[in-house]
Amino acid sequence: MRSEEEGAAAFAERLGISRQHLHQIETGQKRVSPERAVRFAKLLGFSQTYFLQLALQDLANESGLMVPVRVRVA
Repeated sequence: MRSEEEGAAAFAERLGISRQHLHQIETGQKRVSPERAVRFAKLLGFSQTYFLQLALQDLANESGLMVPVRVRVA
């Protein structure tokens, strides 16, 4: 979600995480918690529902639950 011109260090700073943590997220070594996904969405101006859905889907997949996760606004 970073632009071609924005470096990893600047993007990590914008998210409030270290460059190393960003790298670990990008390479799949670390997962994004649902809470952090919502915070990232707010910071980047994206749909909080969509980012939450991605984080929950990732957690489900990691747990071996290969079912689609859908998040709807109540």
